[in-house]
Amino acid sequence: MLTVLGILFAVAPAVVWMTIARTRPVGFPVGGALLAGAGLLISVQQGWIDAPRPDAHLVFTVLAPLLIACGAGLEGRHEGSPPPRWISRRNGAIGFLGMQFALTLVAGLLYALMISEGSDAPSTKAFPTLPPGITMIEEGTSCGSGGCWRAATVISEDGLSRPEIIRELGLQQEKCHSSGWLLDWRDVCVGAKDNAGNVTIYASWRY
Repeated sequence: MLTVLGILFAVAPAVVWMTIARTRPVGFPVGGALLAGAGLLISVQQGWIDAPRPDAHLVFTVLAPLLIACGAGLEGRHEGSPPPRWISRRNGAIGFLGMQFALTLVAGLLYALMISEGSDAPSTKAFPTLPPGITMIEEGTSCGSGGCWRAATVISEDGLSRPEIIRELGLQQEKCHSSGWLLDWRDVCVGAKDNAGNVTIYASWRY
């Protein structure tokens, strides 16, 4: 259900543009750009492109109406005054895009509030790709006064020592990178520990 709603959210601006476009020279390029943007957003939604989803939705919701407004302005230069029926369709489009932007903004604010409470842990995507011969045998999340984190135990099928496993993972030192662009200001930090016979890799937030 969420996948269907996400796709509808992405293609909605292109559908709106189809209802108000009046010329082929402007209508096709603008429509193509909107469909390309929808394809990129869907790729983020499905995890095919690694990017923060809330930020991607917010950027798309801001840029799509701007592109439509530019397209309508260019068409006005070519076609002159629009017919009354077009004006009613334009007003409906403005109302729909405004509602979409408002809903996205509210959802973004709720997301920012949620992450400020530190109630979630980084996803497994934060972990490095395991080299051949190294396997994850246990994974879970924990929370404390400093927030939540994700941890996993890894072993070597090739008899590597614990320091060698950590070196193969490239985690001799903790590594941090930004989690988002706009709404998520946290850094996600990934590291590894030698825990008395096991190697534990972890991912935690840093504010």
